[in-house]
Amino acid sequence: MTPSLTALLCLGLRVGLRTHVQAGTLPKPTIWAEPGSVIPWGSSMTICCQGTLGAREFRLDKEGSSAPRDRQPPLEPRDKGKFSIPHMTPPDAGRYHCYYLSPTGWSERSDPLALVVTGVHSKPTLSALPSPVVTSGGNVTLHCGSRQGLDKFILTKEREPKSSCTLDAQRRPYGQTQALHPVGPMTPSHRWTFRCHGFNRDTPHVWSAPSDPLELLVRGVSGKPSLLTPQGPVVASGQSLTLQGHSDVGYDRFALTQEGGQALPQRPGRQPQAGLSQADFPLGPVTSTHGGRYRCYGGHNLSSEWSAPSDPLDVLVAGWFPDTPSLSVQPGPVVASGENVTLLCQSGSTKETFLLSKEGSARPPLRLRSKYRDGHFQAEFSMSPVTSAHNGTYRCYSSLSSYPYLLSQASAPLELVVSGPAGGPSPPPAGPSSTTASHPEDYTVENLIRMGVAGLILLGLGILLFQAPHGHGGTQDAARS
Repeated sequence: MTPSLTALLCLGLRVGLRTHVQAGTLPKPTIWAEPGSVIPWGSSMTICCQGTLGAREFRLDKEGSSAPRDRQPPLEPRDKGKFSIPHMTPPDAGRYHCYYLSPTGWSERSDPLALVVTGVHSKPTLSALPSPVVTSGGNVTLHCGSRQGLDKFILTKEREPKSSCTLDAQRRPYGQTQALHPVGPMTPSHRWTFRCHGFNRDTPHVWSAPSDPLELLVRGVSGKPSLLTPQGPVVASGQSLTLQGHSDVGYDRFALTQEGGQALPQRPGRQPQAGLSQADFPLGPVTSTHGGRYRCYGGHNLSSEWSAPSDPLDVLVAGWFPDTPSLSVQPGPVVASGENVTLLCQSGSTKETFLLSKEGSARPPLRLRSKYRDGHFQAEFSMSPVTSAHNGTYRCYSSLSSYPYLLSQASAPLELVVSGPAGGPSPPPAGPSSTTASHPEDYTVENLIRMGVAGLILLGLGILLFQAPHGHGGTQDAARS
């Protein structure tokens, strides 16, 4: 292991004094950085140098520079020097040593201090494969990725026991790079939180901004919670999105994960009723990155182990593709209970899948592969036989198999009305002209009055016929009847 890598793995730690001092030489000083040796670009920091009492001067050198970086008089009690960097920049990054001058001469130089500046490159991504939630004793692979073609990554474990490692990047298409690192076996006795930085090998002390933190969760077997969204499974691009975790177990906290992504921030559980717990996960305005499959977990504050996962919830983002499919219904939008109904979704652009969604339903939309017919891509959603449960407003969307969670614009809404109670008798089959029954103009006040007048006339004729004489014995027959 090189001295440079050793220094990077011990970030922010003081380099101790040598316990054995050679005869006739002064002990080398201790060097460290405050608040640490990994500093964001533009931030201030201080390099400290600790020597022996009676020091007259402290000197700071940077490797690769022929002249001393700085000289400072000692601070009382004349055994320490401080060197300030008010605004950290890439030229300030590198390896430093310090010395002190005593009445008998200069000391040995200190061990090296590696000073790193971060934020020079864009932050990489950090995810866990196949998921950030792992069973106890299982393994997971961490994935660092960069779109800037950085050829090295530093992966750091932030919680105790802390550790770091340097990873060589692999080239990917379009100038992207990545590095994979296996972690495990996982145990619930530790909290596992990671970050990664990227850098280029010719500037090892100039790093990217840190990735978002990734916490690995250890899954247990306690009762799984449920996960839902009040907005329904289909949300429009730009719409606010909130996911809710629920459980009949009194969990103190909930965690949300997105398949193939990072573990999302945890939320404390609240108890709306005794024995119940829930938590809200507001995800903000929806973008394409919110589309995906989610699960949630419940946990207790006194344990680092999490529950079994909830059933998956797919979040679909509408409005990502510009096309707007059309939605029609056969035989019509008003049908009797027990009839067969088909909803037809069509699009003029190439789409591989169509989805049918019912407004207000928590169930995932129906999916069908598209078929090409008469210049259109289409799918037929059959409902046979319909009941009152099919009443509602429907919309359809199109999608591509390569982006299964991103949808087109929504079709115009189609309201389906099912008359008659579910399972009740159905009216006689309608002929071709019965499609006019679906038009609201048939039920105007004028038409209702006409139907009422016709009914009264028929009732009067019936009474007259009943009271008319029926020939010989007609009155007696009528009385006997």
